Amino acid sequence: MVADVKFLIQVQDIDKRIDEVQREVSALPKHIAEIEKALVSHVRKLEADRAALVANQKDRKKVEAETPAHEQKIAKLKTQMLEAKTNEQFRAFQSEIEFCEKEIRKAEDRILELMGQSEPLEQNVQAAEKALETEKKQVEAEKQEARERSAADQKVLAELKAQRQQLISQVKPKSYTAYERIRKKRRGIGVAEAVDETCTACHLALRPQFSQDLRKGDEVMFCESCGRILYYSPAPIVFDGVGPEQSSETASTGK
Repeated sequence: MVADVKFLIQVQDIDKRIDEVQREVSALPKHIAEIEKALVSHVRKLEADRAALVANQKDRKKVEAETPAHEQKIAKLKTQMLEAKTNEQFRAFQSEIEFCEKEIRKAEDRILELMGQSEPLEQNVQAAEKALETEKKQVEAEKQEARERSAADQKVLAELKAQRQQLISQVKPKSYTAYERIRKKRRGIGVAEAVDETCTACHLALRPQFSQDLRKGDEVMFCESCGRILYYSPAPIVFDGVGPEQSSETASTGK
């Protein structure tokens, strides 16, 4: 195999690893942004629940304050009824008393309604506060983990780039330029193996003469279909446990 191709295979492996690490580095801020966005959403929901609970309690106090006023008015009207001189005055006082009593019943019904609404609101607020506290700790833990992973990834990237630079220094500029051009054009794959006279990248067959020349490994060769740099790896020799002498003997004896 041509030395340039041998080194470029290693460069390509490093490039794949660099791409993987860079994707992880890019994904970490997005992940943090997503969990922080979810946290903000939950904080706003809790604030809305708290505001609804405060409004409920405020309405309840307001309605509760109306009842004593109606009761005082009823007491005053009853006193005035005793001083009524005509039936019309008596009925007028009685009508006002009935109105105040009706308002008191309405207030009591409204208080019961508000109390019924406040209970689930209080439960929601308490549950949300507890969940939010847990979520805040989890978010901080994930942010710390992301910072540590990002730092580790940056260290790995620096090491990979150093290895890559060392390999590139041993490749002829012409071969490296070709690799870079093809890699950018072919989604990161600039070098491909030829197996069974077929390019494993584009899966198209190679001409017999081209395949023979590629097996020699005398020069950098490019797939005539996709343009990638090709290399040929001889199939490993598989031994069946039978030595040469035994094979010869078996062949001569027919056993």
